[in-house]
Order: sequence, then C-alpha cells, then structure tokens
Amino acid sequence: MSEYLGVRLTLIEQRIHQAVALRQETDPEPGDPLRGLHLSAAAARRLLADPAAGPLPDLVDRAALDAAEEAADRAEQAGEIVPLRRLIREFGLLPLDSEILLVAMLPDLDRRYEKLYGYLNDDVTRPRATAGLAIELSGVPPVVGAARARLTAGSPLVDGGLLLVEDADRPFLTRTLRVPDRVLGHLLGDDRPDPRLARLLRPLPDPGWKPAGAEGLASAIRAGHLLSYVHDGAAEDLAVAALALAGLPALRLDLDAVAADPAPADVIASAVREARLGGAGLVAGPVEPERVGTLRGLLDAAAPVVLTGRARWDPLWAEQTPVLVTAPAVGAQRLDLWRAALGAPVVEEVDVARELSPYTLDAPQARKAATVATHLALLAGAEHVGADHIRAGVRSQNAAGLERLARRVEPAVGWDDLVVPEEAGRQLHDLAGRVRHREQVLGGWRLRPGGGRGRGVTALFAGDSGTGKTMSAEVVAADLGLDLYVVDLSTVVDKYVGQTEKNLERIFTEAAGVNGVLLFDEADAIFGKRSEVSDAHDRYANMESAYLLQRMESFDGVAILTTNLRANLDEAFIRRLDVIVDFPVPDRALRRSLWDHCLGTDLPRADDVDLDRCARRYELSGGAIRACAVTAGYLAAAAGGPVTMAQLVAAAEREYRKLGRLLPPG
Repeated sequence: MSEYLGVRLTLIEQRIHQAVALRQETDPEPGDPLRGLHLSAAAARRLLADPAAGPLPDLVDRAALDAAEEAADRAEQAGEIVPLRRLIREFGLLPLDSEILLVAMLPDLDRRYEKLYGYLNDDVTRPRATAGLAIELSGVPPVVGAARARLTAGSPLVDGGLLLVEDADRPFLTRTLRVPDRVLGHLLGDDRPDPRLARLLRPLPDPGWKPAGAEGLASAIRAGHLLSYVHDGAAEDLAVAALALAGLPALRLDLDAVAADPAPADVIASAVREARLGGAGLVAGPVEPERVGTLRGLLDAAAPVVLTGRARWDPLWAEQTPVLVTAPAVGAQRLDLWRAALGAPVVEEVDVARELSPYTLDAPQARKAATVATHLALLAGAEHVGADHIRAGVRSQNAAGLERLARRVEPAVGWDDLVVPEEAGRQLHDLAGRVRHREQVLGGWRLRPGGGRGRGVTALFAGDSGTGKTMSAEVVAADLGLDLYVVDLSTVVDKYVGQTEKNLERIFTEAAGVNGVLLFDEADAIFGKRSEVSDAHDRYANMESAYLLQRMESFDGVAILTTNLRANLDEAFIRRLDVIVDFPVPDRALRRSLWDHCLGTDLPRADDVDLDRCARRYELSGGAIRACAVTAGYLAAAAGGPVTMAQLVAAAEREYRKLGRLLPPG
C-alpha cells in the first residue's frame, strides 16, 4: 500500500470513529441486545421526532491531508507511481468520488469495519457501506442531488467500473457499495489482470518496426481522438506502433472470443477498465460486420481504442465515425519486419531481401514464420538462420485448405535438373524474376494499372506432352522457395450451372492465404475460347470465361497455366498473361542432353552405350526419354549389371509401342 493511500484511509477512519462516537452519544437505547435486528417503538418515535440528522460535521485533519498531497507530488516528480493519484486523474474523479471509493473499500482492508458499518447501518446483516452512509461519511447531505449523482449511471465511478452499486431493488440510500477486487488490487500495487480476461486480453509488445502511417495515427491519439479503425495490411502492428509512439502500452482484445462469451458487454467493460487502470490503449479485432453490435462498449470508451479488421468501415455501424486508417501492405518494409522478428542473426551469405521477395505474408504471418525459422535453426544447432530455415518458416504458415482442392508438391528439382531450349530457359528465369521484383515494380514504382488489378504473376506454358512444362513449373517454384499446388480439374469443372465458378472461387480464395505456385494443368479445359451464343449452354460457358478473366486479374498470387493446344485459349486470357513459354519438341542435340541427364551419374553404364545414336534414332520428348531411362534401369537391375545399349533400345521400343507410334526403321 502506498503512503498516500494509507494517509487517505487514516482520514476516512477518523470520520468513522467520529460517526460511531456520535451514534453512541445520541443512542436512546444503548443496552438493546437486539439492535440492528428489530425496530422498537421507542426507536420509531425517535425517527419521527428527528427524521434527518444531517451530514456528519467535517473534522478531517486538513493539515495531514495537505501534507499527504505534497508528499505524493514529490513522489511523482521523482518518477514514482502513486496508484490512487493516477486513478483519480485517469478516471476524472472529484474529491467526493475518491472519498466514497475509499469508504467503500475499507471493509475489504480491515475486518473491524464490517461490524462498524453494520452498527452505523443499524443492521448487522449489512457489513458494507451503503450509498447513504458513504455520502454521510463524506460530509455531504444525502438529499443533495449532485452527491447522489456520483453513484448513478453516467458517473466516473459507476461507468468506469470502479464501484458497483448493488441491490437495485432497494431504496437508493440503502443500496450496497462494493469495490471490485481488480480495482482494490490495483490500488494496493497488484496489477495482475482480471482472471476473466486472461484468454481474451493480452499485452502486445512493441513490434520493433514502424509501419507507414503509424506517426499519423499516433498524432491523432495524442490529440484526443480515442477511437480509430485500421484495416488491411499490417493493421495490428500499425496500431501497436502508433500507441507506442503516443507513449501507451497496448492490450489486444480478441473480439472473436468476446462474441462467444455469454456476457460480451461485461467483458468489454472490464477490458476498457483494465486499459484505463494500466494507462494503456486497446487494440481490438477482428471487426466483423455481423458482430458490430458487440462493439458498443468500445465505441464510446474513455480509453484509446484502435479497432482492426479487413473490411472497410461502414458509417451505418455507429453514430460516430472513428479515425480511419488504411494500413499499407508490408511490401518494402518486409525486411524491417523480419529483422525485428528473427531471434537469431542470419547467415552472412544469405541475401534476406532476395529470399523474402517472392512471399506475400501479412505482418502476423511474417512474425510467426520468423519465429519458426529461428526455432528450426536452434533445433539444428545452428547459431545463424539460413535460407532453408526461412523458406521452411514461410511454408509453415501456408493454410491447409488449398490441399483439399489441389495436390501439393514440395519441389525437389532445380535449374540443373532442367533440360530445355535456351530461349525457354531464359523466359523461365524471367518469370522467376517477375515474382521476385513485383513489389518494387508494381508497388514501389506504381507500374500496376488500375481497375482493381492484383499483383499476381501469371504464365502460360505451351507445348506437347512430355516437353517439360510441369517440371519447369516445379523448378520455378523451387527457385522461389514456394510449394507447387497442382489443381485437379476434375474437382473444378461441374455440369451444374454456376458450380464451376464456385469451385474456382474456393481455389482462388484458399490460394490467397498460401505462398505457393498455382498450376492449372491442361488449362484449355477451363480457359477456352468464348463462342457465339446459340443456346443456354453457350451463354453459361461464356459466363464462366468472363468470371475467370476478372478473377485472374484480381489474383495476387503466382499462377501457371499449361496447355498442349495454345490455339484453344481465349485471346483475352493471352493478353492478361505476363509470360508465355513455348516448349518445342526437343531437337537432336537437346535429346542427347536429355538422355545423358535422365540416366544420371549413379546408374552404371556399359561401354557400348551410345547416347548419340539414341538421340539420332529416337525422336522422343523429354518425358518419354525419362520413361525410357527408368525402364532401362529396371532391366539393368534385373540383369544384375550396368545398363547396356540393348536395354536402352528395348526401353525405347516399348515407349514407342506405348505411344502407338511406328518404330524407326533398322
């Protein structure tokens, strides 16, 4: 207990001693053994003769009170916190309010005052201060309206949750006053939060970086604008950084958990009181349009409140409009965010900016990914975080919903495993470069066109089957540190009208929460040309194509379309593609490289193996050559020796028959 609080309570005790002495002097029946349990005829006559004795005379030691105030001033100037003083300022309490508060809390500090209050209430069953007794002990007549108003709704004591006025069905002066345990603990120096708020309210540390817009919001908070709404981007980090710049700690209130509570209004009132007791600001989110009714206690709170959400603020949600802030995407500040979140230094050779460039993580996801990367480095016994740790951390934040709609492939190949023509290879590197630098080009340099277009990158891989389209997509994903999600068109196309669009929308929605490459194999099945409308089927087919055109433009991820028939794709799709890579049937020199690469270095080769002859004689695609190499490997394993030319020829002949093609002569 602080010295200031002790002195104030001592002065209240003097008032109580005075009141007890006065009662004893004027008591006509001091020997009544049933006092407080019944009303005798003599007591009734006394009440009629003297119905209102009036307030107690004020005999408080003013010199002691002035000395306590001066001592509290010196303590605060020295940097000490005087809880009662801070509470009086924060809640705007009048001297009468603080007197009533101290009167109400005294029985919780000293058991003697339970019996003394029962005596003064003339009712041993009422051991707490009543409204009438508290007003009288404060030296104010109970008929003064201004005094009574301090104990009704609208007063700082009641609205601030500092004092509970119970027994609403009783006459006003006999209603019981009680100080909540949380307020009592705060005044005694115990700042543990209300246990009821343990799962709903938690402190938020300073994010360690300053999102764009934090300074402006901090200025608004310092100017007295207590209600703000931040949406999109790094909303929570911006809110916390703004409160920190305004000199306030931040407490996060989970509105999802509040909505699930049976008494959300009480929870919000307790959360606001907690923020005011700690001199903090509330960061409450996420705000959902269907749950705006639960926010009522936050909209007019006396503490700084920053609401966060994804939807734009609707003026119909509340009479007052908060300070509206659109949080920018992490974008160019992602490096600042990761440096603040990583718990260990990064390997010197790792270019963190380059590693992070393909990812579109929001601030909470980036922080979690950085934490996972740090933990993985610790588990591996490494003192520094490496590129693999960063990539694994990002993958850990991928939502699992897309895996129900597409097949996830964790890339296991790289550029060295890819054998394609030089021009195709250059375009694939160009595609990876677009993904890495899109934030700078489209965001920093603002080269993105309008019309609500997203920052996605889309590419078309066109070529015959087996020419390396799918493998190239896997290589690009591996280079970017992303997973590859292959969309199964059988789960997308539906014969019922409108279902195909719904299925595609589910895929794009789930893909928005995943850092991956979306691969639409055989894309001409759903990205085909629009036709003239001759019946209802044509009209709905054209509606599907129109929907896809709009959805692809607003997509923020990476999508790759593959097709064997480029001519079947709608020209409108072609125009919206960023990169088109043609995969021709490999020529003789490329086939030679493919044979050598597919056989690898681990498979032993006999001296008679002639890869030049294989490349010259068998005009096969890369996928077919890969199949031949695997078949020859099985034949060699069965023979128990190295792979021979005869086995390669046999494998090639089997592949020709499988493809339904005539064997080359000779």
